[in-house]
Amino acid sequence: MILQIETATTSCSVALAHDGQVLAFKEINARNIHAEVITVYIDEILAQINTTYAGLDAVAVSCGPGSYTGLRIGVSTAKGLCFALDKPLIAVETLAAMANGVAQDNAIDSDILLCPMIDARRMEVYTAVFNAAGEVVKTTAAEIIEGNSFSDILAENKVLFFGDGADKCKEALGDNPNAQFLPNFSNSATHLTQIAANKFNRADFVDVAYFEPYYLKDFIAGKKAGV
Repeated sequence: MILQIETATTSCSVALAHDGQVLAFKEINARNIHAEVITVYIDEILAQINTTYAGLDAVAVSCGPGSYTGLRIGVSTAKGLCFALDKPLIAVETLAAMANGVAQDNAIDSDILLCPMIDARRMEVYTAVFNAAGEVVKTTAAEIIEGNSFSDILAENKVLFFGDGADKCKEALGDNPNAQFLPNFSNSATHLTQIAANKFNRADFVDVAYFEPYYLKDFIAGKKAGV
């Protein structure tokens, strides 16, 4: 039984999975709400399937890249539970989970490439490229999107762009006939399921004491007007 937590974007999502099958989940897509609802949602889905925290075998968390604050809340919650329950912690890279979710939830041609995008403000996104089997084609990076972005990959492949960073890239990339866009994608803890199950079976855990989210970029605090 694995508790799965996703807070890397505006989505706050939790799920319970057993042997690679989702038993229950609850989520909301709203800004600045993660700290308020995450533990409530966990309590509710545990109650929904009539189990307790002691019944968990591990906790999996979407570990970034993504929102600095969201990642801190999700990882802190996961680590706190693992410390209290003496359970292992599984880290799932956010972009890989997104690609896995799209491949599972949609009829994807085997030759299409998957490009999850997380909004990093202005025209910058956190992104990577995967094939339909989940293998990495282009490693994770912070990219400023321009008209010639991904031109090498798009020259020879159809690419499906999705995530909260993809919409703002449509104007720059949408004229390319090989660029496709999946609307209304939202990050979900259910997308962690297969990766988390595989890591659990391999005992691929991270150190609860020292693990930190994968921020990709340093946090820069915003300034208030007039300061």
